[in-house]
Amino acid sequence: MALSKIILMVLSLLALSPLCFSQKSNGGDLYPQFYDHSCPRAQKIVKSIVAKAVAKELRMAASLLRLHFHDCFVKGCDASLLLDSSGTIISEKRSNPNRNSARGFEVIDEIKSALEKECPHTVSCADILALAARDSTVLAGGPSWEVPLGRRDARGASLSGSNNNIPAPNNTFQTILTKFKLKGLNVVDLVALSGSHTIGNARCTSFRQRLYNQSGNGQPDYSLDQSYAAQLRTRCPRSGGDQNLFFLDFVSPTKFNNHYYKNILDSKGLLNSDQVLLTKSEASMELVKEYAENNQLFFEQFAISMVKMGNLSPLTRSKGEIRKNCRRVNSD
Repeated sequence: MALSKIILMVLSLLALSPLCFSQKSNGGDLYPQFYDHSCPRAQKIVKSIVAKAVAKELRMAASLLRLHFHDCFVKGCDASLLLDSSGTIISEKRSNPNRNSARGFEVIDEIKSALEKECPHTVSCADILALAARDSTVLAGGPSWEVPLGRRDARGASLSGSNNNIPAPNNTFQTILTKFKLKGLNVVDLVALSGSHTIGNARCTSFRQRLYNQSGNGQPDYSLDQSYAAQLRTRCPRSGGDQNLFFLDFVSPTKFNNHYYKNILDSKGLLNSDQVLLTKSEASMELVKEYAENNQLFFEQFAISMVKMGNLSPLTRSKGEIRKNCRRVNSD
């Protein structure tokens, strides 16, 4: 037990130190008070519209949180994900991780429209994504944090980056960790940010291989509780039903809490990428156990890791632009 505590302490320090470096790396251009004078009601407007959207559909909290993840892992947090295809742009919405899956774009459009009326050409779409992710987490019962602001919007997208950089449900643990490390994130960030799967849904196609011995060795996936697997098979057949939705956390699917980690300990992590946190790394296993026991510790680290992720390669100062419409660059 003592060794486990030492490991966790070292990992926590590793998680905190890059946060300081990440804030220095953009020259201090991102800070929570960025719009205090240019658009003082910006955060209140974002929060109000997100609250309305989540009240209408609880699932929207997870959808908006996911948009921020999928944006930041491709070229940094620059709202490239929001761009529709045009003559010069192939939208990231067409990528495998996003096609028939990413959603909530209309909510972002509504926020942008309201902000353009309040303070034209001031608040970036990238900052809207960061604020909406924080507000969605809070509305679902999760932690809050101050969002560093001042990002600007990309003038292009990367379909290949979206296909290759975003961690996939069927990736090995090492592949997922490598994708995080390439972004300056470590194993603590990986385990904490995976906790966002405490809310939201996954499609049948994202975990079917675990139900039907499709791992290539012909053996059942014993890392998945077999009674749980049998229940999942009733709505996730061997073929068809690709878009059928399942709760990522069947215990409390709309509440942001640490049940996600408790499910993993019970071999009921829905995605392979969830369950490998327990089975493929001693460091991640210890973190899963710790977060399952201590909800507050999970909340604190999730907030730290969200700020750290939100600081990935932002466009600031004269780089990029402030889009008038989040779906297209200003020159279109």
